Amino acid sequence: MELNKDNMKKIMLLILYTIVILALAFRMEYVFGFLRGGLRLMFPFLLGAAIAFILNVPMRFIEKNILGGLLRMKETSRAKRPLSLLLAILFVLVIVAVVSLVVIPELTGTLLGLKRLVPAFFENMQIQAEAMFARYPEIVEFINSIEIDWKTLMEETASFITSGAGNLLSSTVTAAVSIASGLTTFSISFIFSLYILLQKETLSRQFKQLCYAYFPESAVDKGLGVLRMTERIFSKFLTGQCTEAVILGTMFFVTLTILRLPFALLIGVLIAFTALIPIFGAFIGCAVGIFLMLMVSPVQAIWFTIIFLVLQQIEGNLIYPHVVGSSVGLPSIWVLVAVSLGGSMMGIVGMLIFIPLCSVGYTLLKEDVGIQLAGRNVKADKYLKRFSEREAGAKMSGSGKKAEKTENKKEKETEKD
Repeated sequence: MELNKDNMKKIMLLILYTIVILALAFRMEYVFGFLRGGLRLMFPFLLGAAIAFILNVPMRFIEKNILGGLLRMKETSRAKRPLSLLLAILFVLVIVAVVSLVVIPELTGTLLGLKRLVPAFFENMQIQAEAMFARYPEIVEFINSIEIDWKTLMEETASFITSGAGNLLSSTVTAAVSIASGLTTFSISFIFSLYILLQKETLSRQFKQLCYAYFPESAVDKGLGVLRMTERIFSKFLTGQCTEAVILGTMFFVTLTILRLPFALLIGVLIAFTALIPIFGAFIGCAVGIFLMLMVSPVQAIWFTIIFLVLQQIEGNLIYPHVVGSSVGLPSIWVLVAVSLGGSMMGIVGMLIFIPLCSVGYTLLKEDVGIQLAGRNVKADKYLKRFSEREAGAKMSGSGKKAEKTENKKEKETEKD
């Protein structure tokens, strides 16, 4: 290789890359520390981008269908974007306020009711256990020895809280600082999200100009296509998942109310929130509902379990395919993998994020596989046709006979020579 100016530049870049990789390999703790520090600095802006993405879904609907469709506001109207953003924020605030006004009083009443039901539940269980194991005196003596003094337990709990009051007061300043810091971070994030939504076309144009100025045009076109697909999948997933959760929670509330089972409103709201978590969410709400029903009556807990299984089947087979449908475009097995990986890495947030991300990766890989197969001229029957063991055996035997004929032919030619 000739050591000209261009080749020397490539060699220097290769040496620099090698040094950087070795430094990263031997000093990973500094790399992780640098990444954590950068994430801490960028967290308000990342949170603002997430808030903007969530608010953009109702804002776009209001801007297109209500202001632009019903009210027929012009696209050039300067008041259209701020008004749609204001209505979207009010819509979210109304939902939060209604849920808070419904859930908090109901939750308070439920906790007060549980304070009364728990002692009676354990006493009832003790009586039933005595009746069940009356034939075995040893078990009856053991059950009778189990005595829970609820008054003493409450006094000890109050004493524990009182003893920890000093530590609580000493940490008041730290808690106040943390709350103030959290409010400041949220304020910055919220203001940043408003700027993004009000100027998203300008920001999009500037981002495209920056990319086209410094990167190859073909690479930028592919990258922008991936970003558009990612935004579309995330928006559809968010809208569909929220709609499906509201429908499922409403179904539980109406059914439990008609059957006059307790905690109908609380369980309906709880299942609506937990249903936002794919696959496992509704079962978490079911477990809490069974526990609450069990405090009242084991029979009602059994009825609730049956109702849950029936409504879950209706929701999974009839409602979910029509509401969410193929918005994600990810097979069920990969949804399970995405939820498991996301939950193990980032908890509940990971479960919600990894499904659209895996859907994007699955779509890109599927397109690339199609391109590669077309380039290799591989026929579809090669990977679509299913053949039985008999056909496979016939093919193997056919190839064996062909090889045998070839070998016999070679032997005859050898004998002639």
